[in-house]
Amino acid sequence: MSYQQAVDTIRQKTSSTPKIAVVLGSGLGAFADSLRNPLAIPYGEIPGWPVSTAIGHAGKLVFGNVGNTEVVLMAGRAHLYEGYTPQQAVFGVRTLGKLGVDKIIFTNAAGGINRNYGQGALVAITDHINLQGSNPLCGPNDDSLGPRFPDMTEAYSRRLLAVALSAAAQEGITLFEGVYAGLLGPSYETPAEIRYLRAIGADLVGMSTVGEVIAANHMGIECLGISCVTNMAAGVLPQKLDHEEVLAVGLQVRDTFMRLLRNVIERM
Repeated sequence: MSYQQAVDTIRQKTSSTPKIAVVLGSGLGAFADSLRNPLAIPYGEIPGWPVSTAIGHAGKLVFGNVGNTEVVLMAGRAHLYEGYTPQQAVFGVRTLGKLGVDKIIFTNAAGGINRNYGQGALVAITDHINLQGSNPLCGPNDDSLGPRFPDMTEAYSRRLLAVALSAAAQEGITLFEGVYAGLLGPSYETPAEIRYLRAIGADLVGMSTVGEVIAANHMGIECLGISCVTNMAAGVLPQKLDHEEVLAVGLQVRDTFMRLLRNVIERM
């Protein structure tokens, strides 16, 4: 894949050189509308960039400012369940790294496995379990991106976790901590699968993020993950799961999430 072509195309449209990026998950795209001096580039205009097909994913790269801090947002992401390869799903993250980004905040909508969470809870990811059956680093290693065998001991930066917890405290927002399990999707998990995930130490479950975080760590990019618990996982509550509910809960906590993101970005 030619990341250089993508970088050159973006450079033709903006001279902005942010060090901080945010990947916006399902129903969280409104944060892009809050930037000062925004410049949006649809993914379809960037060579090689996969176009988001999931509902709630706008599919554009947005440059702008949060306070005095330059940022770039991925408003929407590509998922494996859409039929993309692991390498395509992390194309955006790698392109951001080639643009000079060295810190990324990954956000997502997740199912809550930990019974201490409720719908709308915000959870800082401390670690993940990759159950997607794939890894974006498989195949020949591109030494220009990173080493063959990258360390994942601190996949989610402890420094940025401390920044997020401090920002949440200042804003009066409860920010839980937890382990995220990434599954392939697009079907939601069965109650038996949720019992299994709880048994192996997962607090949250979703269909994104882990491949992106692996690719970011490969490039030496510092990662922070924040999940919005948009539904309790299968079997936790006596009700069925539905994507409309995911988007609705995302909408309910949007303003709180945006306040937290703004404060975190200004502290990074």
